[in-house]
Amino acid sequence: MTQPQTLTITRPDDWHLHLRDDAALAYTVPWSAAQFARAIVMPNLRPAVVSTAQALDYRMRILSSRPYGSVFEPLMTLYLTDSTPPAEIVRARASGVVHAVKLYPAGATTNSDSGVTDLERVYPVFEVMQAEGMPLLIHGEVTDSQVDVFDREAVFIERHLVRIRRDFPALKIVLEHVTTAQAVRYVRDQTALDARGTPLLAATITAHHLLYNRNAMFAGGMRPHYYCLPILKREQHRQALLEAATSGDARFFLGTDSAPHARVLKEAACGCAGCLTAPHALELYAHAFEQCGALHRLEGFASFYGADFYGLKRNDSRVTLLRGGSTVPERLPYVDGDIVPLDAGRTLDWRLERSGSLPG
Repeated sequence: MTQPQTLTITRPDDWHLHLRDDAALAYTVPWSAAQFARAIVMPNLRPAVVSTAQALDYRMRILSSRPYGSVFEPLMTLYLTDSTPPAEIVRARASGVVHAVKLYPAGATTNSDSGVTDLERVYPVFEVMQAEGMPLLIHGEVTDSQVDVFDREAVFIERHLVRIRRDFPALKIVLEHVTTAQAVRYVRDQTALDARGTPLLAATITAHHLLYNRNAMFAGGMRPHYYCLPILKREQHRQALLEAATSGDARFFLGTDSAPHARVLKEAACGCAGCLTAPHALELYAHAFEQCGALHRLEGFASFYGADFYGLKRNDSRVTLLRGGSTVPERLPYVDGDIVPLDAGRTLDWRLERSGSLPG
């Protein structure tokens, strides 16, 4: 069979993205704007985005960092804490620009120190979110030091997510960056729909979890640029993610979890968790889908299912991927130094047709 030389799809959206703030926006916003029409922007800044007013201010900083002519739209989120007032959810929903609330278990990942310590403390917030139709985005890992780091997602589902779904059956939930066969099975077992007929539970999947298992972190030595949270898992879990992503199941959609950290912070004695994939995300996803013979299903996963879940209009514009060598830069400029993207130095099978210039 002749390999396709081009792939044109509806411009996709990124349903889980870290843009950071301040000087970093001059780099991160153009990277994502070149690939995506919209992105759900994570709120784990310092200080965290805990109010609608803060979300509006952050949105303006992002918009001011867009390249000339870009229509990239940041979809804002709030950071849930033990003390989030339920009334803030009403304000957020009324704003029209806050599209979800993010639950980080305290200490689970980068800048999550102010996260939730006890789920029952935020039950009043969940009640309002359920009534308002505000989605809850969950970093689904326990932080108990007695639980193996490779088991923390599965344990979170057993200990906490089952209870949340039972106590708030109409709450819309996205289990973010799923990494295990257990998470895939759990999402598939939940069949409840909202009034629009869309799933009440969905999951995002990253490109790096589709492409790599945990061996990537230890190939010939420590590989810090493959270290992320949730951590890469065994090959059996990667295969489960690939099957879910390429299945055409609308409960699974694209979320890069692109998480930039300067090279000096990654290549350190205690390196930061996160993989930078935003500058070449679509090329990575296309590679994963083609490996499974499922390029024809990339558009649904990347461009349709997330928009449908959030009740947003699908994008009108299109993007084209071209077959041919696209070499990932060894380093890219970033703030006061540089940054190493995932797969640095490797040649990918696809490249995004671009116009204009990007940082790096």
